[in-house]
Amino acid sequence: MHKVATMLLTCGLLGHVCGTASASVRIGGHVQAGGSSVASSTVTLWAASAGAPKQLAQTKSASDGRFEVGTDETPDKEAVLYLVAKGGVATINKGSGNPAIALLTILGNQPPTNVTVNEFTTVASVWTATQFLNGDALSGPALGLRIAAGNVPNFVDLQTGGWGSTIQDSLNSGQTPTMANFATLADVLAGCATRVTADACDKLFTAATPPKGGAPADTLTAAEAVARYPWYVPQRLFTLLGHLYPVARGQTMRPVPFMPYLNYAPSAWVLALKVDGGGYRAGGGAEFDSEGNLWTGDNFTVGWQGGDTLWQGNATKFAPNGHPLSPMTTGFAGGGMQGGSFGLAIDAHDNAWFPTYGGKSIAVFNKNGKPLTPPGGITFDGKLGLMQGAIATPNGDVWVVGLSKNQLVRFPGGDPTKGKLLCEGASAEPCKSLSGPFHLAIDQRDRIWVSNALSDHVTRFPASDPSKAKTFAAGYSGSGLSVDSQGNVWVTNRLGSSLRGLAKFVEVGLVDKTGGNADEALLYKMAEQTGGWEGGSVTVLRPDGSQFPGSPFYGPSLPGPWATVIDGDDNVWVSNFAGVAGQLAHLCGVRTENCPPGFKTGEPISPPVGYVGGGLQMETDLAIDPAGNVWVMNNWQDIGACFHRLSESLSTRCGGDGVTIFYGMAKPVRTPQIGPARAP
Repeated sequence: MHKVATMLLTCGLLGHVCGTASASVRIGGHVQAGGSSVASSTVTLWAASAGAPKQLAQTKSASDGRFEVGTDETPDKEAVLYLVAKGGVATINKGSGNPAIALLTILGNQPPTNVTVNEFTTVASVWTATQFLNGDALSGPALGLRIAAGNVPNFVDLQTGGWGSTIQDSLNSGQTPTMANFATLADVLAGCATRVTADACDKLFTAATPPKGGAPADTLTAAEAVARYPWYVPQRLFTLLGHLYPVARGQTMRPVPFMPYLNYAPSAWVLALKVDGGGYRAGGGAEFDSEGNLWTGDNFTVGWQGGDTLWQGNATKFAPNGHPLSPMTTGFAGGGMQGGSFGLAIDAHDNAWFPTYGGKSIAVFNKNGKPLTPPGGITFDGKLGLMQGAIATPNGDVWVVGLSKNQLVRFPGGDPTKGKLLCEGASAEPCKSLSGPFHLAIDQRDRIWVSNALSDHVTRFPASDPSKAKTFAAGYSGSGLSVDSQGNVWVTNRLGSSLRGLAKFVEVGLVDKTGGNADEALLYKMAEQTGGWEGGSVTVLRPDGSQFPGSPFYGPSLPGPWATVIDGDDNVWVSNFAGVAGQLAHLCGVRTENCPPGFKTGEPISPPVGYVGGGLQMETDLAIDPAGNVWVMNNWQDIGACFHRLSESLSTRCGGDGVTIFYGMAKPVRTPQIGPARAP
């Protein structure tokens, strides 16, 4: 009986006559809190797009928490549908209505016919769509919204409101703290929704109060405040867990509705998941195409023993939800793809350009993974050495640098058949100024900046005239390099900027244990023979090449900084090739108005040691997608397996085994990234 009444109410609100059979969208569902039903909750169906969200229908949940909502209107094909349930009575405590209940389920464009709205769907929806939420209003660019909606099922089953598939797979679940982080967040929301204590909601709002703005007023805005500032006093919510669910006398576990819960406070309330497959093994460079798919070049191939053959990997492609799109074991092969390096460029046609180490070549694939280069790749008649950084520029050119021979290659118009080896070694500028060129970027003045792995300077030259090269002091062993919206250049220095770093650099030298790869061999030998180093640094150069005030920047979140990426707020994310557990640094950029209150340029927003979790290993590149998710490449997992003949059972554990995605953490950027980062 309640279904018929609910549809009549829904149709009345829409202002015309309708029936369930003719509705363009018909959704049946269940509102829950603390694992029990929520009666008399106002359930609203919305359509999200770039503008203000559009209300499509509204109804009330029945006494058993169930509802049915529908509309004859056909939503725009780009719109993302979502449900918000507000208020109501949580039947678990048989109390009065609770206006602090606000729950969210993001459904996507083609929702299932039966869904759940509960704390799990709320946490999953908020963390994946953080960058597009303001209270119960969801809006943003179509691609970003679609990516956010597509990742919700990684955390939660939309129909049951229980665990999603990815969060409980073998790479996550017991291997990372993400399930416990997730369930603990759901528990504290449930404590308020079900009023497990009289002060549960007041305690939640206090614990979730952000560093700027007022305290939240319901469970949805509380979740948003935590997701937006996951690093801010994280122990507050953990302490609240103990207040809401104390361990009873004689018992050993808390009476929480969701398990597993955390046993101690996290360093930050991040929700990170690891994805794998598609031939991924030790990913190097990483870039997104125009559809939000991630491409990466693999150092190695799945199944190889680290001591036998290195630098034979292929190319991997992941969908925006982390599902692999390339062949399971081999990835995309051919076209000279042999041992992807740190370099990768996606051009305006979504072609993927891969410099290689093993093949000493350049391979190009189209968007479907078909090689566009000959079987041996582009080698310039065997003249290329170990190829490293690559970029596509706004005028359509593609540039590549070669590490071992100090080479510079340009492909006018991005045509693989028209490449030119501009210079090599000390033959001419800018190659005379290069010393192990590692990565490159182009600024707003059409000038190309190059980091140098074997020196303490960066090289800059006009794209129109590379002979006019200049050098600027940075740090030792430059690696990643990015340009922000103001034209400042952020450079990672793996050996820091101090004289001690230089001394160790000279002491260790370049011991070539990996068939020509000076990068990892240098860092490994330093760690093995000199007891480590004092950490890396990040140099910031103004557009004129002078040092930005306070630069270089150091800290425990930068033990071995490898790559930098700029987000849509001009804040900076840094990966680290150091430590077995992995660390992701998040630094305040030059536009400090986009940083938390009181933060200065170069100061870490992330916890002192960076963001951790999600199965991070030793990292190389990282990239930000149009939904604000930060994808980090796990490059090595067991450094001993890369250089020593370990036990047979560990011999294939050299290469990193997956990409770790930190959801909703960064201001989104437009993809592919051609030139400095831009907001969508």
